[in-house]
Amino acid sequence: MTPPDLSHVSNWVFDLDNTLYPSDADVMSQVDRRMTEYVARELNLSHADARKVQKDYWREYGTTLNGLMANGQVRNGREFLDFVHDIDHSVITPDPQLAEHIRALPGRRYVYTNGSMKHAEDICHHLGLTDCFDDMFDVEAADFKPKPHRSGYDLFSSRFDIKAPESAFFEDSIRNLKTAHEMGWTTILVRARPGPRDEESAGPDDHPDHVHFAVDCLKTFLATAKTKDKAA
Repeated sequence: MTPPDLSHVSNWVFDLDNTLYPSDADVMSQVDRRMTEYVARELNLSHADARKVQKDYWREYGTTLNGLMANGQVRNGREFLDFVHDIDHSVITPDPQLAEHIRALPGRRYVYTNGSMKHAEDICHHLGLTDCFDDMFDVEAADFKPKPHRSGYDLFSSRFDIKAPESAFFEDSIRNLKTAHEMGWTTILVRARPGPRDEESAGPDDHPDHVHFAVDCLKTFLATAKTKDKAA
């Protein structure tokens, strides 16, 4: 097969959860349970009703937190983020191969997450990726306007002077990649492994029209992609 041509890319933007680590890692399942617990406690709901509110808000507003804030049910977004990301990160296995491939990418490298900065730092620490990125951008930096909302992407692009034609975005979420595609970014869908997955992550056979590349293994894709340094 012809190697994917990313020789135009100088800005490498990575989603965090279910993208930098495998979708079957017990990370987002922990976060998901913490979200249900938080909604049940704050809204005085049963587990079943809290679960429904949680997922309805995710579908309508992009994230559960954005829905809670939009409906005046949460005032302190950071408190929510601290609670739901209070998880066991030891379930993550260090990935030195991935670190090597990311460090080798020519240009600037970023993490752009709907989670918190501390969560991003914890994940990257346990993966062994702490020194791989120039910077990280969390949902608080996006003024609590999560992906797929365009305003967050605009804030990210403005902060780091991101030029869309020179940028690639790696994501497990189809809807988050749609916004990036509309802005002119190269889009790479990191698909979930076969088996159970959360509602956000794309399945093993998903490859919608707004996705330039759909991959099953991030490391393999980065290892084989044609980049500026390899094209020279």
